[in-house]
Amino acid sequence: MSYQVTVQPSGRQFAAEPDESLLDAALRQGLTLPHGCRDGACGACKGQLLAGSVDMGRIEFQGLKPEEKAAGLILYCCAKATSDLIVECKQLGVAGDFPVKTLPGRIEKFERLAPDVIEIHLRLPASEKLEFRAGQYIDILLKDGKRRSFSLANAPRADGMLELHIRHVPGGLFTEQVFTTMKARDILRFEGPHGGFYLRDDSRKPVILLAGGTGFAPIKGIVEQAIGEGNTREFHIYWGARARADLYQDALPAGWAAAHANLHYTPVLAEPAAADAWAGRTGFVHQAVLADHADLAGFQVYACGSPGMIDAAKRDFIAQGLPEEEFFADAFTFSAS
Repeated sequence: MSYQVTVQPSGRQFAAEPDESLLDAALRQGLTLPHGCRDGACGACKGQLLAGSVDMGRIEFQGLKPEEKAAGLILYCCAKATSDLIVECKQLGVAGDFPVKTLPGRIEKFERLAPDVIEIHLRLPASEKLEFRAGQYIDILLKDGKRRSFSLANAPRADGMLELHIRHVPGGLFTEQVFTTMKARDILRFEGPHGGFYLRDDSRKPVILLAGGTGFAPIKGIVEQAIGEGNTREFHIYWGARARADLYQDALPAGWAAAHANLHYTPVLAEPAAADAWAGRTGFVHQAVLADHADLAGFQVYACGSPGMIDAAKRDFIAQGLPEEEFFADAFTFSAS
């Protein structure tokens, strides 16, 4: 039997089978809940269980703190319904007309952007096309059935090329291959597009784009699309990293800001070394936003980075006036298994 899930405050409903997560059930029926990693690590799909019961499994999830679980919060990517449910999600959306596909992509080229970051360009077969919104991600499908998620670092292009920014995770099942044995012309199978991290074009509010590390990848795609469409909204790009080398494409957003009056760029380093000769902003990148914008009530925020950065930014931005429904996030997590 299936269970009925009601999502507040919209009142939208969908059916969930006992053996599928609430996220999978919603996506299957054309509804999009906020999500990222889909394995309980990032916390992007966190929401309130208002009524009913769910099975979250026996393990503790990195994306859900014990005190949050005690307060009735669940992870939609892991929770399975055991009764009819009422849940809260203020960012419920309707999936667009872009179908999720499983496709092969041939590696066109590698480019080392930083000591631990490689850019991969994937070319699709001539007969195939992947439609997506800038900011969404794809899942690389590994031979053992595992998958690894990576944001698309470009806006949709006429030649169908896809761009990924991949950071090396020591011991990482996939990234070790990328940095050691993978080569041009290798074939990768992937599934996508996924995710609700894309610019909402029904608003004219100024936008803060907050990136940590390789969280710059989807931000890059969003800005490229905005520039290509002649979008005149104000965009404030904040890119935080540990050291200067980690701002691996620093000249690119600096060039956008120089060429477009509505684009602004602020790089921030958390731990600049003396050799960096850094004269710019330092500290936590989200705190630079707070320092520059005393009142965030009139903004939209799109944040991509570590779960810690996302949690701190959401908490502090809302305290500084940002409406909760105007905060959109994609949390990056890394797996060595």
